[in-house]
Amino acid sequence: MIDQRTVERILDTADIVDVVSDFVALKKRGANWVGLCPFHNDRNPSFYVSRAKGFCKCFSCGEGGSPVNFIMKHENISYVEALRYLAKKYNIEIEERELTDEERAQITEKESMYVINEFAMNFFEDSLYNTQEGVDVGLSYFRERGFSDEIIKNFRLGYSPNVKSALHDAAVKAGYNEEILQKVGLCSCDEHGNWFDKFRGRVIFPIFNTSGKVVAFGGRTLHNHHAKYLNSPESPVFQKRKTIYGISQAKRDINKLDKCYIVEGYADVISMHQAGFRNVVAPLGTALTPEQIHIIQLLTKNATELFDGDEAGIRAAMKAVDLLLKQDMNIKVLVLPEKEDPDSFAQSHSATEITNYIAQNEQDFIDFKSNILLKDCETDPIQKSKAIESVMRSVACIPNVITRNVYAQECARKFQLSEEVINTQINRYRAQLLNEEKKFNERETRREAVASQSATPSSNHSDATHPQSPTPVAVKQDNTLHKSELEVIKYVVKYGCSPVDNESDFTVIDWVKKEIEDDELHFTHPLYQQIYEQCLSMSLHFRQSYAEFMASMEARKAERYQQEIEQIRQQMEGNLSEISRKEQEAADKVNAEVQHIISDFRHNYIAKQLISDPNDQVRQLANDICLPKHTLSKIHIEISGGNHEMDAKKLMTQVSAAIFNWKYVIIELYINDLKAELKDASIERQLTILKEINELNVYKLTLAKLIGERVITPSPSQ
Repeated sequence: MIDQRTVERILDTADIVDVVSDFVALKKRGANWVGLCPFHNDRNPSFYVSRAKGFCKCFSCGEGGSPVNFIMKHENISYVEALRYLAKKYNIEIEERELTDEERAQITEKESMYVINEFAMNFFEDSLYNTQEGVDVGLSYFRERGFSDEIIKNFRLGYSPNVKSALHDAAVKAGYNEEILQKVGLCSCDEHGNWFDKFRGRVIFPIFNTSGKVVAFGGRTLHNHHAKYLNSPESPVFQKRKTIYGISQAKRDINKLDKCYIVEGYADVISMHQAGFRNVVAPLGTALTPEQIHIIQLLTKNATELFDGDEAGIRAAMKAVDLLLKQDMNIKVLVLPEKEDPDSFAQSHSATEITNYIAQNEQDFIDFKSNILLKDCETDPIQKSKAIESVMRSVACIPNVITRNVYAQECARKFQLSEEVINTQINRYRAQLLNEEKKFNERETRREAVASQSATPSSNHSDATHPQSPTPVAVKQDNTLHKSELEVIKYVVKYGCSPVDNESDFTVIDWVKKEIEDDELHFTHPLYQQIYEQCLSMSLHFRQSYAEFMASMEARKAERYQQEIEQIRQQMEGNLSEISRKEQEAADKVNAEVQHIISDFRHNYIAKQLISDPNDQVRQLANDICLPKHTLSKIHIEISGGNHEMDAKKLMTQVSAAIFNWKYVIIELYINDLKAELKDASIERQLTILKEINELNVYKLTLAKLIGERVITPSPSQ
């Protein structure tokens, strides 16, 4: 176990900005830093880091904490393992004491997997350099591939002896668990109980996660009668879709250079690194995945794909283009000369030659796709039309409306078509894409709901003792409960897409959703639950609609300002100082108008849709909520002055109070149920009930205090 003095030293040394920067590209914003959140698919930077306070927080999903908390969450490891990670990062020597039996029992299976993988990597590396077979077979192979000794050591390459159970025997001798060896895919056991090494007779490529922990291995055989490559199976520490080869060695250079090169295989990455290009990564033998792109996106939005010049390489490039565009990446494509791959190209050219070739030959995705697809079809109108449609489908994948419009203009110029035709077609493809995504999300939501229901055990009184989860399965439904639920629904409908503060993209409905999920709440009134789910669905599409609306408002703002300026100059010829003053007043006036329109759009986004809902009950309730005669409360009127554009902090005061009041009512009803049960309960059960009631009363007092103090969400600057 790590000594307490060492723990304190680690905590004092760890710098939150430095720690987070290993995984996320951060930009200075005032006293804080901000970047894309690594814990959800963040499109707009919502992850704030405060060096002064030593914490980080996402104001969209709510994740964050200290350097230790961040590493625990990001790497999905224990507190102790997170401390070890930080100690290694800051070269702090760990002083340990002997583990107690209880502490030893708490070491998780996942931690054991990391330890065993580390042992295996060291074993393979030692075999490469310190056995005759390793030197003759493994090391000579790497050197024949042109890998220098320095690059071999940097990527921790190794060799697994061509002996049935060399690794297994060494691991067991060192005290490691056979079951864990099997689970990580290093060893296996036949039907007779004989153990054997999976990677025997292969050169080894360790696979690291972003933090530098070895999570899996790739093994290449040097014999023709075996499968060429063998990879570790998926395990609790390794998911192929969420792991990208070379990221541990490349992350700092990707962040520093604000650029990432994506290649196809292990050798491509290693050779490019050796040639001086250290911002290079590769998917693990499969097509690029959204999860892998997200890892890259946290470090940079700029990527160039380097693909083989053969047909298979071009097909892979085509698939990757749309996927990268969907993730809002700025991409270029480079197809190497025929019969060349990044490995051979890097081995046969100098760094300067490679740099020049990339600069001269990397293409925008439009040029890449059109050059490939339009080749040999200039005289075939049908094929030409299909090629142009394919390019426009790619443009439709771009989330940013301004970027999408710029590319639409480029398509119109390149294909000699009107912008109207191009935009109409792109918008149609965009609508299809969004509809497909919506259906997919709905399917996933239903699937997760079914899985959650099947995984939830039946509840009883003895299980409901923790005040953090106060919601009983069968709370008595009455008017008091429904009134408290309705108050929450009112805020969701009227203010769902309003921001909770001026610095983040976190909305009221995001906040409500987090509170509901944290305490596993649900609306007992079926209509309120239905409306809540509809609002959640609408909020998924709000940010895209808002971005498009903002783009249109910029044009409107410029047009209105120009009208005001022309009018001023016509009325006040010659008086330059007065003209200047009036122009500033006009600018302020136009800005205020535009801000009001934008505010209206956010505030009314959900309400406008619900008021026109085909369901009579939904539509009626939405109208009741939004009509002026139905105010939220006297306090609301006093705070907002009757204006829907309520200050963000005041709004969140009201939203928080509504949610806390809802929780308070639930607790009160549940306590009443428990009190009723006391009469007929056994002595033993009575003691349990009284303990539950005491715990729930403590929680009630906490909620009462929160309601009274109007506690709100902290802003990123706090």
